[in-house]
Amino acid sequence: MSPTVFRVGNYRFYFFSREEERVHVHVVSLAGEAKFWIEPIIALAGYSGLSKRQLGYLQKLVEEHKNEIVKAWKKHFEG
Repeated sequence: MSPTVFRVGNYRFYFFSREEERVHVHVVSLAGEAKFWIEPIIALAGYSGLSKRQLGYLQKLVEEHKNEIVKAWKKHFEG
């Protein structure tokens, strides 16, 4: 299962139910995909097919939605 946390334009922000325990979020679009660590600090974990400009924009969105991402993570994984 890959619950969607939120969408912005063509970008879907989600996480995998059975991945690692460290809080992170995946982002996917037609152009490519990326993964951002949320804790201990927001940082790019990896990407493919996205430009530096797109990655900067996505990181800004992750920073703006950090609380929403963490809340969704805890709700999903901790019940």
